[in-house]
Amino acid sequence: MSSLGLVVEGGGVRAIYAAGVLDVLHDACLPFDGVIGVSAGAIHGCSFVSGQKGRSLGIYKRFCKDKRFFSFRTLFRTGDIVDAKFCYHDIPSVHFPYDDTAFAASPMRFYVTCSNLETGRAEYLHLTDMREQIDALRASASLPYVSRIVRYRGMKLLDGGCIDPIPIKAFQALGYTHNVLVLTQPAGHNKKDRDAALAKLFYRRYPAFCKAFERCPAHYQEILRYIEMQEREGKVFVIRPEQAIPVGRLSRDRNKIQLAYDLGRRDALNRLAALDEWLAGIGKT
Repeated sequence: MSSLGLVVEGGGVRAIYAAGVLDVLHDACLPFDGVIGVSAGAIHGCSFVSGQKGRSLGIYKRFCKDKRFFSFRTLFRTGDIVDAKFCYHDIPSVHFPYDDTAFAASPMRFYVTCSNLETGRAEYLHLTDMREQIDALRASASLPYVSRIVRYRGMKLLDGGCIDPIPIKAFQALGYTHNVLVLTQPAGHNKKDRDAALAKLFYRRYPAFCKAFERCPAHYQEILRYIEMQEREGKVFVIRPEQAIPVGRLSRDRNKIQLAYDLGRRDALNRLAALDEWLAGIGKT
């Protein structure tokens, strides 16, 4: 019997595209058994599991210009480009309350992807309590160079996209035989290595991480080739933008955020009929 997973790529503010896709999938009431997200994809994924349609868009549009949401002033003040207390405690508790009850009741298991600095390997963490385990989510979205290392359960962690930006193989290994992939880059995207250029300077104490981070662009291309093969075999269904999303990783433009979200909704709606056919083919209707 097939187990249906949902894999959500990150990409900073650009990943609000994924939030648009997820809100369409929410309305479609699809029978996902598990969700795994990377970085911003994990942030949007947790609201999908709790069934809070529109929450991600509301947060980003309301706070994108707030220096606590992300800013270099916050980086200089705290060592993190985002204000951790504001983003991971105040927003889910006060401004856009997170539905912990719905999350706990969801039939979907939720995982976040993090990079382990000491081992140079990705960690795929199963979260069951978004309050108690919020630091795992924070670690998944802690961008290198502009975030402090997150210590969680004895591990030193950063953004999962540094090592495994699309954790399809890991999710399959966890038992999710068929997966819907929400990607935030168009087909044929070539990941540049500039993100890892300073790794040996910033993270010289973690040579395994530096090596894995530097290899990430090549690994990304390997993942894309693997996804193409899995598509041909009917194991994955991909929703991705047709062209590069015109939104920067740290954009503060509300109109562009809305545009990226709308593009995600449009692409998901255009793919729904094909997705329904794919689901019927694997016996998950």
